[in-house]
Amino acid sequence: MTCANPARRNGAWRHVGRALAAAMVVAALTGCEDKNTFVAPPPPKVDVAPPMQRAVTRYVEATGNTAPIKNVDLVARVQGFLQSIDYTDGSFVKQGTQLFTIEPETYKLKLDQAQAAEAGAQASLRQAEADYKRQSDLVQRQAVSQATLDTSTSNRDNAQANLQQAQANTRLAEVNYGYTKVSAPFDGVVSAHMVSIGELVGVSSPTQLASIVAMDPIYVNFTVNEQDVLRIRAEAARRGLTAADLKQFPIQVGLQTEAGYPHEGHLDYVAPTLNQSTGTLAVRGLVPNDKRVLLPGYFVRVRVPFTQEKDALLVPDTALGSDQGGRYLLVVSGDNIVEQRKVQIGPVENGLRVIESGLNPDDRVVIAGLLRVIPGQKIDPQMTKIEQPQASAK
Repeated sequence: MTCANPARRNGAWRHVGRALAAAMVVAALTGCEDKNTFVAPPPPKVDVAPPMQRAVTRYVEATGNTAPIKNVDLVARVQGFLQSIDYTDGSFVKQGTQLFTIEPETYKLKLDQAQAAEAGAQASLRQAEADYKRQSDLVQRQAVSQATLDTSTSNRDNAQANLQQAQANTRLAEVNYGYTKVSAPFDGVVSAHMVSIGELVGVSSPTQLASIVAMDPIYVNFTVNEQDVLRIRAEAARRGLTAADLKQFPIQVGLQTEAGYPHEGHLDYVAPTLNQSTGTLAVRGLVPNDKRVLLPGYFVRVRVPFTQEKDALLVPDTALGSDQGGRYLLVVSGDNIVEQRKVQIGPVENGLRVIESGLNPDDRVVIAGLLRVIPGQKIDPQMTKIEQPQASAK
């Protein structure tokens, strides 16, 4: 039996070792590849909620300005030297309060003179009536002629006319004497005086002394666009309201620095026609102003409630996005895929935005984490509930 060559046996073992080493390297590489395989991250968790449903009041909102219901220039209607100024500039006065006095002595003397002339005319009339009665009796007894009675009748009629003239002169003197005291025609605030004591006023025309402005209540003037006019008229027709009923609609007013609309009143006037150049309707409200918070000339925010919607859809205003196509919401489909939904928005109600169209009551709206989601992306929706914010100041 012949033994194998030791060198050949060593070479065979070397080949076997190399094969085993190669296999181990391949196995090691394969194991590394399994450990480095990419695994997709889980869908992001995003808060979603159905829109809130509740009743909301629809308003017509506008910007207006306040105006006094009465604003009168106080003038001197008689000529004379200004004797006194009987109020403090800018003070509130009641109706009938004396404000100015214009040299009353001259006009008091003219009144006395007219009253004396009236008294003389009354005496002349009494004498003429007595003479007329006497002559009438004599004519009936044929003691005097008819011509004498006619003269007596004429004297009586002239005396009566003179008395009427004297009475008119007395009344005119009384009026002029009354004009020497300028009083407040209504409750209001009087402006600073425009003349000084000792100044001659009412020389050739009435001289303005000051102005008085009524503060309570106060007008609020604003305009309503044609579209809102059509909506209000349609709602009024649906509710069977007349034009007189529209004037009883409440209005709410707020200053630029005030939260909400703390001042309440009612409509007072609606213009009969639209302004064709602006396409708006002039409207006026009347608002109580006993504390005189509203001054004439203020710019104010105005809203008029005209209808109420029972099941309006509302979402947080922060859930809305915008692009060139308008406003949109991110809505989650049944497969948890985010889609962008175009919507029409309404007013803000206590921090929540009314959605006019484009949203259904059972839709799931992304209300938080908008920057973490992309339309078409799958998410892990975390159902929550839209909380009712605290009511803002009225």
